[in-house]
Amino acid sequence: MQDKIIEVLKIVISVTAFTAALFPIVKWISYHVGALDYPNARKVHKKPMPVMGGLMIYLGFLFGYMLFAPQNTQMLAILIASFIVIITGILDVIKPLRAKEKLVGQLVAACIITFYGKILLNDISAFGFYFNFGWLSYPLTILFILALMNCINLIDGLDGLAAGISTIFFITIGALAFILHNIGSLEITIAFIMIGACLGFLIFNFNPAKIFMGEIGSMFLGFMISVVCLLGFKAVTLTSLVVPMLILAIPILDTLFAILRRIIHHKHIYEADKQHLHHQLLNKKFSQRTTVLIIYGVSALFSLASIFYVLKDRKYGIIIYIVLVLLIAWVVLTTDILTDNAKLHLKKISFKSKEKK
Repeated sequence: MQDKIIEVLKIVISVTAFTAALFPIVKWISYHVGALDYPNARKVHKKPMPVMGGLMIYLGFLFGYMLFAPQNTQMLAILIASFIVIITGILDVIKPLRAKEKLVGQLVAACIITFYGKILLNDISAFGFYFNFGWLSYPLTILFILALMNCINLIDGLDGLAAGISTIFFITIGALAFILHNIGSLEITIAFIMIGACLGFLIFNFNPAKIFMGEIGSMFLGFMISVVCLLGFKAVTLTSLVVPMLILAIPILDTLFAILRRIIHHKHIYEADKQHLHHQLLNKKFSQRTTVLIIYGVSALFSLASIFYVLKDRKYGIIIYIVLVLLIAWVVLTTDILTDNAKLHLKKISFKSKEKK
């Protein structure tokens, strides 16, 4: 076990150091090509920021791959597909692409993983039930990859938020690997490489940020998370669909709330707004840093719940579930994450005043 811990530390520390060393180079490239994010009414930052930080994460991943990852068809598919994702992200940060255009790049990457890499969501088991998807595994795998890419993209709204949540995910996968005595498989090696890449980037992205990841980073992180999940299903590392869904509960819930909110308000599903979870916490007068740390904490609780699920320790798992359900209910009832409560309150006041008249 000691040898395995040393090997893991070697991966994480070397990739972290390499990724962090890329900061001045990537920052210079961002300014050189004009890839800057300018502040506006919807954004929280106050000055133009370089937005090619995702390149740091990607190059850190490539560095880790060359030193530590096995070379096989699956890994080749991951490399080709991730390159498509990165090119799509670079094009977007230089000259913003329409949602449909980005979707094309995401779809190509998902198809490479599915049809060339044969990394498929063949079946799932949850709460004692087992489902085999048969031929449906191909479209479901593509939808799964697209969904996670866009989940991470939507949550990327504050300094260190998307990278931090992704880091928590990969750390949890690493912890599960130790619990299940499964160190050394492809998805676990990728998880440890990604921990290093995310940490090296977070040094410069945590509030106050010096660089943003942009679409390059958010799409790439979502892509890599989906790949690790799919490889885990294939190798029975993650035991069921429930585990990664619990770990990723915050971005998944935020995405579902965003979709429901836009349906309720008759808005286009891709229309950006300022009512995501992190915006709601900022409206509660929390600072950027405190908001991010709160979301980290809740994500860590979800990750802990997933670990208890694997350990089959129901007592502690139920306690955490109750706490998390209450937290979610509080957010929905006291914020505008689904509906504009302020407008509803004004309507009630107006209705009561009319009744008095």
